[in-house]
Amino acid sequence: MRFILSLVLLLPNAAMAWERLGDDAISAALADRSLQYDAHTFQHFRKSGVTEFITERYSSGRWETRDGQYCSVWPPSDRWECYDVEAEGQSVRFIGADGTMSTGTYIE
Repeated sequence: MRFILSLVLLLPNAAMAWERLGDDAISAALADRSLQYDAHTFQHFRKSGVTEFITERYSSGRWETRDGQYCSVWPPSDRWECYDVEAEGQSVRFIGADGTMSTGTYIE
């Protein structure tokens, strides 16, 4: 009986596991969508490849997918940074090469 109860309790968590996204899924998850990271931080991802980050100040950059990762560049820098992307429900998280994570929630 305890075994069955354990399985039942784990099922909702299994349905809401973070899923790693590939190029097409990243594009579908981000293109023409917006994420909110906290009360004052937002990011818009245009299908055209423009991304806008809004917090204490506004910045505009470019984004694309490469080899199963989200990549962006923020002028005046010309250095592209790439991140693994995972999704769960209404949340998307970006994972840097050093393991740091940034999680946003879709804005409808």
